[in-house]
Amino acid sequence: MSTPEPRVTVTRYDVSCLPQDDINALSYTVHVEYAGYGRWAVRRMQRCYDIDGREDWEPIPSEREDEWLARFRHDLPTALEIAKRAAPLIRVNGHSVADVLAFIEEANRG
Repeated sequence: MSTPEPRVTVTRYDVSCLPQDDINALSYTVHVEYAGYGRWAVRRMQRCYDIDGREDWEPIPSEREDEWLARFRHDLPTALEIAKRAAPLIRVNGHSVADVLAFIEEANRG
């Protein structure tokens, strides 16, 4: 019997304006995650984004209505575009992405 060939599947993309190794990167990242049936969710901290960039809490699976799924599940190109639009607009504790990038730049100047 031969050894089965492993399957490698991409199920998540991380979209952020911060450097990947920055300590704050996770807080300023939008995740595009495979949600099954060829659809992708744009998520950040238990919230999902629709095509217009509006956020909503993601209900538990048994409470997700078809209307909600239609609004918050996307094909991959659309999901990535939504995430790219959302990432620069993230604010954490009042600090924007631009604020954090300016802080990083200042710190790197020494």
